[in-house]
Amino acid sequence: MTVAEKKTNPVARFLSILSWLPRYDRTWLRPDIIAGLTLWGLVVPEAMAYAGIAGLPPQAGLYTLLASLLVYALLGTSRHLVVQATSATAALLASSVAAALVATTTDTAASAETYQAYAAAFVLVTGLVFLVAGIAKLGFITQFLSKPVMDGFVMGIALFVAVGQLNKLFGVPKPEGNVVEKLLGIVAALPEANWATFVVGAVAMALLFLLPMWNKKIPAGLVVLFGAIAISAVFDLEGRFGVETVGALPQGLPSLALPVAPLTTLLAMILPAIGVLLVAYSEALGVAHEFAEKHGYEVDANQELNAHAVANLASAFFGGMLAAGSMSASAVKEGAGARSQVTNLVTWGATIVTLLFLTPLFAPLPEAVLAALIIHAVWHILASRKLQKLAHASRVEVWFGVAALAGVVLVDVLEGMIIGLVASLIFVIYKSSRPHIASLGRVPGIPGAYSDLTRHPENSPVPGVLIVRLDSQLYFANALTVRDRVKEMQAAMTPPAHAVIFDANAQDEIDVTSTDVLRGLLKELHEQGIAVYVAHLHEPVLEHGRKTGLIAAIGEEHIFPTVDLAVRSAEKVDAV
Repeated sequence: MTVAEKKTNPVARFLSILSWLPRYDRTWLRPDIIAGLTLWGLVVPEAMAYAGIAGLPPQAGLYTLLASLLVYALLGTSRHLVVQATSATAALLASSVAAALVATTTDTAASAETYQAYAAAFVLVTGLVFLVAGIAKLGFITQFLSKPVMDGFVMGIALFVAVGQLNKLFGVPKPEGNVVEKLLGIVAALPEANWATFVVGAVAMALLFLLPMWNKKIPAGLVVLFGAIAISAVFDLEGRFGVETVGALPQGLPSLALPVAPLTTLLAMILPAIGVLLVAYSEALGVAHEFAEKHGYEVDANQELNAHAVANLASAFFGGMLAAGSMSASAVKEGAGARSQVTNLVTWGATIVTLLFLTPLFAPLPEAVLAALIIHAVWHILASRKLQKLAHASRVEVWFGVAALAGVVLVDVLEGMIIGLVASLIFVIYKSSRPHIASLGRVPGIPGAYSDLTRHPENSPVPGVLIVRLDSQLYFANALTVRDRVKEMQAAMTPPAHAVIFDANAQDEIDVTSTDVLRGLLKELHEQGIAVYVAHLHEPVLEHGRKTGLIAAIGEEHIFPTVDLAVRSAEKVDAV
């Protein structure tokens, strides 16, 4: 189906599978099936492990797969993206639900039941936030989080998740507090550790790292998962050594249920859900674009919002977790040779088989093994040393990432996310309030050409004429800075300036504040006997200037289509 056909067919525009399935290359089926089974070996243990991060029972992770794998295959526009629970979204879910519980309930007798209900409600609210963003076509919202902030936040999440699993690894009670306090609490509890639990977790973690080094084709997660189950069952690790296990999981498919929570709680969840949208969608779209560029196809950012919305809504009704694009699962899928979303459908089918027939097998699974799976999953984030690499590229921007990381580690996930958002906004304001302002001169050997004198010292300045070019949009936040800089440049000229020319080529619009500032600058220049000219004035700015009197203050005869014509006019007046 062509792009034009998709535009005229709203069903095909929403159900992306209708555009690619009729043109599916049958030679892709075999690699898609193999990749689907490989992916199943990764996402099943990951899903169960991530449920632990979110404070939910292991089956909640499997229910998330049941919803997200199918929905994204039907609606998604990336061939390689895998939408499922992730370590970041699981941590955000846990933090958001805990905050909602503290704010709205004091019920401790039914805390587990209430927690699960609130978790489903938060997933529902997040799905609705995604849906509103998709309807409003807000696919551009990923620009609100800079890469340094995202990298710092994700590294903070990785530390938050890893430290949060150490109690399971040592068999000690889970301490309260931020990441540092939890780490110190676990260290203090080490004399009470169950060392049989630690040996099980340590061996599992060692195998997760070593097996891929021996042979990358080995599904290390699946081998460790079922190996641990077998050893635990044969040697009765729980009964003989006190090793905590997952216990009985419900067998069969989940029933549909509408998440229930007080209206005030649902409204309070909107703000953190918007934060989840920004963080999860930024990472998902980045991964989707990376694979799209590599394999030569396009991703529709707005449709990706719709796909994520429906995936989370379905997960909420199934009692699942937050679903988002997973970097690690997508990389495994692509590395296994996947060509399309048929891979997701194969993994989805294998997940159904798991829920129907295999859940009793997971009862003897040690909790320490799930902890090892989680720590292994986030280790590549810690090992990537992204902030260290950023420090070499920009010593200023790296501190925004450090601020987001510190917020997660020293306070909590939600607070870290807010710090990251605020840091991003501060950075945007900081950059836009200090635009580059160039003083132009004639380019040697090219008649009528002008460029930056600072960057091209070989250029010739025009005697007595200051040619100013603002290389970004003029608006209320930088208008005063631009005015002061132009006055400094004019005062420093030798010989003194008799004319100032503004190259307005970068200006597509102008606000009221900037208009008033420019009118004041014009008055000051005219009082000094300095003529003002404008070149490359775009029509929207010209219309606004006529309505507000700015053009009258400049003079229609001082508006020129090119800088060179403005320079000639200024030189002619000076000669007279």
